[in-house]
Amino acid sequence: HVQLVESGGGSVQAGGSLRLSCAASGFTLRNYCMGWFRQSPGKEREGVARSHSDGGTSYADSMKGRFTISHAGRTLYLQMNSLKSEDTAMYFCAADTACRVGCIANTSAARYNIWGQGTQVTVS
Repeated sequence: HVQLVESGGGSVQAGGSLRLSCAASGFTLRNYCMGWFRQSPGKEREGVARSHSDGGTSYADSMKGRFTISHAGRTLYLQMNSLKSEDTAMYFCAADTACRVGCIANTSAARYNIWGQGTQVTVS
């Protein structure tokens, strides 16, 4: 059964840190492009960070220098530092199983076909 399960969200004060985890089952996530996205009420889902199939990473401009995407084994991580109130959102991890060898992870959420249920991050 192919599945992604996020954890690690919570409430934190501005300037604080959180590490989100995304556990994959039923597939090997390092073989594919992976992404972290977030969505706030009334807003569209936006890209946060991407992990390319060659191990490279990319970030949305507002997250550069603050967020780090990584993976180890069957788990994808998002380390978030220097959190701001505007980072408050539901965070999702996703896999694009059409993006394999030599592929650059797409910025569009529509390209990702496996999604977790999300984990809430609240920064006050």
